[in-house]
This record gives sequence, structure tokens and C-alpha cells, in this order.
Amino acid sequence: MIAQVISLLQKVNIEEKMKNAPDNSYEIGVVIGTYLPFIVLIIIAYFTYFYFKKKENKKPLD
Repeated sequence: MIAQVISLLQKVNIEEKMKNAPDNSYEIGVVIGTYLPFIVLIIIAYFTYFYFKKKENKKPLD
């Protein structure tokens, strides 16, 4: 349910923005603004995964 709502909010017509762009720097900004949130989430997931994996390996064996 939540994933569907997020998917609807993230649907952006990039092609239309590129077509109506005043210059190339605007196009670059649209591309960066579109992909940057996904890259940040991937980086956060990566560090979270390895943090907890490292923490799990340090547990003393009972």
C-alpha cells in the first residue's frame, strides 16, 4: 500500500521536462534531482547493512 503511494508520488514525466527545458543546465539539474534521492537511499541502505552485519559479528558466543 505504502509502496503504491510512493510510486504515484515519484512518477515524474522527465521527457516532458527535458523537452521544455530552457537550456542544457536545466536538463542536468532535472537528471540529478531525479536520481539523487535513489542514490542517497542506496548509500544509506549499504552503510546500514554493513553496520549491523559488523555489529552482529562482534557478539560474544554463549
